[in-house]
Amino acid sequence: MKFLKSSLCLALLSGLSFNAFAQVNIYGKANVTVQSSDDGEGSFTEIKSNASRFGLKGSEKISDSLEAVYKFEFQVDVSDADSKGDDDNISSRNQYVGLKGGFGQVVIGRNDTALKQAQGKLDLFNDLEGDLKNTFKGENRLGDSVSYTSNSYQGFKVLASFIAQDDLDAKNGYSVALTYGDAGLKKSAVYAAIAADSEVNGYDVVRATVQGKIEDFRLGAMYQTQEKVDGSAEADGYLVNAAYLMGSNTFKVQYQTMDFDDGDDKSAVSVGVDHKLNKNLKVFGFYSSFDMDNNVDQDYLGLGLEYKF
Repeated sequence: MKFLKSSLCLALLSGLSFNAFAQVNIYGKANVTVQSSDDGEGSFTEIKSNASRFGLKGSEKISDSLEAVYKFEFQVDVSDADSKGDDDNISSRNQYVGLKGGFGQVVIGRNDTALKQAQGKLDLFNDLEGDLKNTFKGENRLGDSVSYTSNSYQGFKVLASFIAQDDLDAKNGYSVALTYGDAGLKKSAVYAAIAADSEVNGYDVVRATVQGKIEDFRLGAMYQTQEKVDGSAEADGYLVNAAYLMGSNTFKVQYQTMDFDDGDDKSAVSVGVDHKLNKNLKVFGFYSSFDMDNNVDQDYLGLGLEYKF
């Protein structure tokens, strides 16, 4: 019943959007894997929906120098109900409304923080078990946010997020970033960023990211320091990866590690291959292994299919 209600609301929203806005884009992605997972107590087979999503986004021109922009994006579990057995398998992703002009873009709502956005497309195993969020703090998508993105100036952009406190005991959070180049490496051979979080989701973080391409090779690296705002845990770590494009195939490898001051270190290595069937459809395979110093090790082997629309 909850699923039907959510679907009905989305349908109504879609209808309103088509009537109210001059430009509306419907988009989405289904990413599903069949995998053998070992969380430390033995392996089992599961089917996972890896941040599959659908959404509406668009804009309306207000004047020659100003336009309204919006996005309403939802995550959907296309493989099963959620872990609690609830049939309501739709959750919120980035959802905001704002203005865009010569000053850049300002949006209000739920959005990725500046630090998270500054990662670009560095993570070669994004949304899979080897996602860097499983090792590094700072991959936050938060509500009560005001987000700013400047226009590009000679390849440079400024990103900023303000996260309002929603509790008397909480503090406002701030996230800022400076980026250079094209994150997709289509308009530039190098992408680089430096970003920082202050009081964001309980952590202070500083992160530097760089990625580049040399012919058919793509190389990336990230360094990060992080600390709980109460000073109870400090850590620093890095990530390095490489991808090689050969025809319709992309071979990739990624290593990440985080060293904690209490000795609870964590590292992960992932290898995989993607095979494109066409512009929107690919099949892929991966293997990820996590080494936890003070916890059980984890291993994942998967085969998947991704379709974008």
